Amino acid sequence: MTNVQDITFKEPAARAAEAQPAGAEDLQDIQGDKLVLNMGPSHPSTHGVLRILLELDGEVITKAVPDIGYLHRGDEKIAENMTYTQFIPYTDRLDYLAPLANNVAYALAVEKLMGIADKLPPRCQYIRVICCELARVSAHLLGVGCYAMDVGAMTVFLHTFTEREKVYNLAEWLTGARFTTSYTRIGGLSRDLPAGWVAKCRQFCDEVLIAIAEVDKLLTRNRIWVDRTRDVGVISREMAIDYGLSGPNLRGSGIEHDLRKARPYLCYKDFSFDIPVGATGDCYDRYLVRMEEMRQSVRILRQALDKLPGGADNASKEPINIPDGKTILPPKDKVMTSMEELIHQFILVTQGVNAPVGEIYFGHENPKGELGFYINSRGGGTPYRMKIRSPSFVNLSILPALLPGHIISDVVSILGSIDFVMGECDR
Repeated sequence: MTNVQDITFKEPAARAAEAQPAGAEDLQDIQGDKLVLNMGPSHPSTHGVLRILLELDGEVITKAVPDIGYLHRGDEKIAENMTYTQFIPYTDRLDYLAPLANNVAYALAVEKLMGIADKLPPRCQYIRVICCELARVSAHLLGVGCYAMDVGAMTVFLHTFTEREKVYNLAEWLTGARFTTSYTRIGGLSRDLPAGWVAKCRQFCDEVLIAIAEVDKLLTRNRIWVDRTRDVGVISREMAIDYGLSGPNLRGSGIEHDLRKARPYLCYKDFSFDIPVGATGDCYDRYLVRMEEMRQSVRILRQALDKLPGGADNASKEPINIPDGKTILPPKDKVMTSMEELIHQFILVTQGVNAPVGEIYFGHENPKGELGFYINSRGGGTPYRMKIRSPSFVNLSILPALLPGHIISDVVSILGSIDFVMGECDR
């Protein structure tokens, strides 16, 4: 037992020297010239639990070291101990601003592994596209709203959040949950569109365009907004490619790359839409790209609702799941009356779908960029290994090269323009 007399009390500076924070060894704190500033993980403009160690010369940043991992939950390791279907709710917690898109991305990856991605019924594909585009609009509404609020424009956030609530109402009506949807299933969907949902979605498309136009008037030519974002955080084409950026951050640098056109999946080839790109690659360009992406998503939504197989009420009874009892849970009435369906249900619930041996990668155009799933299977209902390519993690890797040379107030603008989610980054 330690006696009180044996305890050595140290000055705060001495204690700090012994317990250097993560990344501090990379910062050269020159006595009297440089200052090390700890930004986050509780700073509101770091959008969650991102921590950045900044080395400052006056108010100019000379070095930046991001420190991530505060929200790490081990999703990839969890996937190795769950069936493919059981892992679906965990995808909601990646980019939790676009859970519907995460569900679809993961389901498509497993379906690619099983060789059934091209067998999905047309109605299922259209509904998935509708879900993904609603998720894109919702995520960009919050991204632009929070970005504007970080820079000082509070009114924009109120406009965008009002419209985002409508997306949540549609999600709740469709999936039973506003936030964590868990809507897709391997080989299909958990349920069809409810009666009246299509008409409400059309109404949302009309209303959100009005809100986007309002945000456009409030920000795009606002002198304060332009001064805070134009020629700030410039990412060149070469730099964007070198750091593996994707999504609006890549397209903001003038690179016209969108997986929905580059490697079409589902039924995206049936729709007409444009890919907005920036010219300079600054914060202002990334804002403009997201604004136009919302308009293009509404354009896709309207086409999908018009062409929806089976129509709004599915009068022709178009299927939403593949006709395979070994992949999709059988109807409940048959489970109670047929031994074969009962066996299929028991195996699917306890062991999962029987995936073949092999490895695949599938990249999905999520609101933040390319959300990819690498699955290594040794057969059975559980992946041997899963790797998630989270776009937020990759996009944040550019901060050490991007932040130096800017002043502290520019950090807020740059972080807002990158539009990341730490739940997906740390996963």
